Amino acid sequence: MSEGEAERGAVPGTDRSPADGGQVRDWTGRPVWFVLNESLAFLVELAAFAALCWWGLRTGGTLLAVVMPLAAMVVWGMFAAPRAKYTLPLAGVLLVKAVVLGGGAVALWAAGRPVWAVALAVIVVVNTTLAEAGRRQPPRTAA
Repeated sequence: MSEGEAERGAVPGTDRSPADGGQVRDWTGRPVWFVLNESLAFLVELAAFAALCWWGLRTGGTLLAVVMPLAAMVVWGMFAAPRAKYTLPLAGVLLVKAVVLGGGAVALWAAGRPVWAVALAVIVVVNTTLAEAGRRQPPRTAA
């Protein structure tokens, strides 16, 4: 870090640029909010899988508790994951996300947890909207 960066209070491993309003970026060139939102997206995915497991356990026992989240994980990995085996257009990816993540919210509702279900649904919508908007902006390259 140069003396000028230290004087401005720069954080090691990040960059601020007047061109983008001084937005803090990480080493990949993405805004820090984007990286944090991607982390939240991962936690939301895990929550949806856990909700499907919990619903399956309450509804149909151990077999359904294993099959439901496993099926959701396979579909997610094939079509919606960052390194998905099959590339779908945005509408297809959003449909898969709606089915899997929305399925987690529905599972919570069906398991008798409507407040958790609504909370998960709201977080999914906000998180997915921010994630897709952030993915449309290419990372800034070093000057």
